[in-house]
Amino acid sequence: MIDFHYWPTPNGWKIAIMLEECGLPYRMIPVNIGAGDQFRPEFLAISPNNRMPAVLDHDAPDGPVSVFESGAILIHLAERSGRFMPAENPGRKECLEWLFWQVGNLGPMAGQLSHFVNYAPGKDTGEHAYSRTRYANEYHRCLGVLERRLEGRDYILDEYSIADMASFPWVLISKPLGQGLEEFPRVAAWRERIKARPAVQRGVDLGKELRRRTPPTEQERAILFNQTGHPPTGAV
Repeated sequence: MIDFHYWPTPNGWKIAIMLEECGLPYRMIPVNIGAGDQFRPEFLAISPNNRMPAVLDHDAPDGPVSVFESGAILIHLAERSGRFMPAENPGRKECLEWLFWQVGNLGPMAGQLSHFVNYAPGKDTGEHAYSRTRYANEYHRCLGVLERRLEGRDYILDEYSIADMASFPWVLISKPLGQGLEEFPRVAAWRERIKARPAVQRGVDLGKELRRRTPPTEQERAILFNQTGHPPTGAV
């Protein structure tokens, strides 16, 4: 059994999709990031960066093991299941390249854009025009990289892999981020191809009742957006 510490966000969806795709048994443990669950000592013991997702794999070959950071979790699950990552080079090398590209480029740029589109004070008055434009351009650049990679292929590698699972959630939300995919027809087709997979649908729907329906309160904003080297005031 795998304990899957999760909240319904694009980074959480990556792992939910992989767990559904590879069929390893798991139980979902909610980590309410607005309430500060990520600062609980028992969570920090497995995720010292106070970020979800994280897993505790009770059935790993060498005994129970915890893994944090979404890219590392995807590699762990691929190796555990023997699926969705090539075992030999050059396929394995390419899979890792595109996985690291996502965690270092597409995800962070989309995440910062989301902050200035959805949460930054003054977002509706143009107060952060430079920041929003900066991250919108970087997100656009990443979509262009993906568009070129998909020329002549259905997936990022020759076959569907954890590289696709990592990138898909951050492309799924392109419209709410203000970026249509008309300029990127290969990306649009790739997104629809992956979106049609039943396991992907189950992964994205996991915990959908937990999704945010209202803007964050001031206390939640303090927990989510004012983090420093010390746990924020009001965290659990």
